[in-house]
Amino acid sequence: MAFHPAPRRRRTARRLLTTSAAMVTGLLVSGLLAAPAPAQSRTDASAGPDEPIGTVARTVGDARYEPGPCPKTPEPIEALDEARCGTLTVPENRAEPSGRTIELGVAIVPAASDEPKPDPIVWLAGGPGDDAVGEAKMAIDGGLNRDRDVIFMSQRGTYSAEPNLLCPNIDEFNARSVGLVYDAPSTERLHVEATKACRDRLAGSGIDLSAYNDTESAADYEDLRKALGIEKWNLFGISYGTHLALTYMRLHPEGLRSVGIDGILPPSKSGSAATWSSARQGFDGLFKACADQPACNERYPNLSATFDRLVRELEAKPVTTTVTLPGSDKPVKVVLDGGALVNWMTSATHVAPQVPAALDELAHGKPQRIAQQWAGGKLSPQAIGRIAHGLAYGVFCSEWTPYESEQAALQGGRATFPSLPRSVQAQAPQLTFLHPDCDAWNVPAASPSIRDVTRGDIPTLALSGGFDSQTGADNGPYVASTLGKAKVVTVPYQPHVVFATSKCAQEITVSFFDDPAAPKTACLKGLTAPEFEIGP
Repeated sequence: MAFHPAPRRRRTARRLLTTSAAMVTGLLVSGLLAAPAPAQSRTDASAGPDEPIGTVARTVGDARYEPGPCPKTPEPIEALDEARCGTLTVPENRAEPSGRTIELGVAIVPAASDEPKPDPIVWLAGGPGDDAVGEAKMAIDGGLNRDRDVIFMSQRGTYSAEPNLLCPNIDEFNARSVGLVYDAPSTERLHVEATKACRDRLAGSGIDLSAYNDTESAADYEDLRKALGIEKWNLFGISYGTHLALTYMRLHPEGLRSVGIDGILPPSKSGSAATWSSARQGFDGLFKACADQPACNERYPNLSATFDRLVRELEAKPVTTTVTLPGSDKPVKVVLDGGALVNWMTSATHVAPQVPAALDELAHGKPQRIAQQWAGGKLSPQAIGRIAHGLAYGVFCSEWTPYESEQAALQGGRATFPSLPRSVQAQAPQLTFLHPDCDAWNVPAASPSIRDVTRGDIPTLALSGGFDSQTGADNGPYVASTLGKAKVVTVPYQPHVVFATSKCAQEITVSFFDDPAAPKTACLKGLTAPEFEIGP
């Protein structure tokens, strides 16, 4: 479920959803990389004990791995300087194996240890639509390659894949939309027009849009495992990557030693109603932390009631203001209505210490801080031309909307935020206008089995943040209930994707891959709430 307002600390794959209704959370930061570290390529041979993974060309079934240059990234990523790279070629649609093929970029960052463990870790990116290769810095900064190689592969359709399913026109509409009433019918019309324009362009180029989904992506990763000659490996998925990881576990369990999932999005309950529940959990966690802090509670009492009141007032009478953004002196018109405030808050949990003061400023006629944060992410250069909306809609429109009606989505809003206006409840956080968009995207529904609960005894670490308003912390116990060897860990006071922001979460994750039966969680005992900003 990955956004970019100034409310976020950085653009990590915290983004759950990246459609035009999406949040912009991926950590796509990188530039064109040079060729991989020198390595001789041998053809159709298994890597021997002294052959690093990724240095051998190999064909398995319909898939072919070839060592070669590293995948392109928007900016350089130092963590990839020593990577071994190549491409995986697979059928676009496995129902038509003699049809067109696609190429997926692969980068393998070596373990820091001189004696790496034989089972690497595979990073599954957020989104849907973020490129895993662009998230390498986050993974390596968190120490994931301490004892194991870490493998990054561009999920089909993403930035460095061929073809990619980027939709810059949707990103450009998102930038313009900060000056529109968020959930107005006129905004919906323009929103869907942008979606359809991208759909028509991609389909017109011969891309089979029905082939961009979790089932095909999971098969891509299983093909990569076999083509690299790896007997067992580990998965680590963040945000939407947890959705893909849980699908992979269900469809291809045989090659998995262990799985870590952070910011959990279960396929069996994904949809608009679930985003409302997640928002409620994250908001309440933040409001309670303020109430538990005497200075915050005294200065900002009843913060939850203040928020609800502001949503109702703005929905009845939107506020228009003008702000300038960092790095530019050009004024930007921003309209804040109730729906915009809810979606701002969904991402603002990433800068929790500012939230009480920002809401108080808005309540006293000063909308500039929230307006600047709301506009900042959408107008950021990093928000344009990096997200594979075609993959996002491929997942949403085949796996989600066929199995959740618009009425069910509305009911989710009513159940969790009963005091909000119906017009706000009708547009779930992160998924505005999803059903009309999917009508325009027009891909077949996936098999109902895509919604099956993942079961089994693969050792699993289920990580969540106490302030996660994108994928609620209750998803941890939910997925663990059918996974016999799951460890559930909630890191308090942290937003979506705790690995990106918490040293404690990083330590727990690395220790889990060392010993999946006994991750080290002692660091949780020393965690304290953030000190909230107290205004005059």
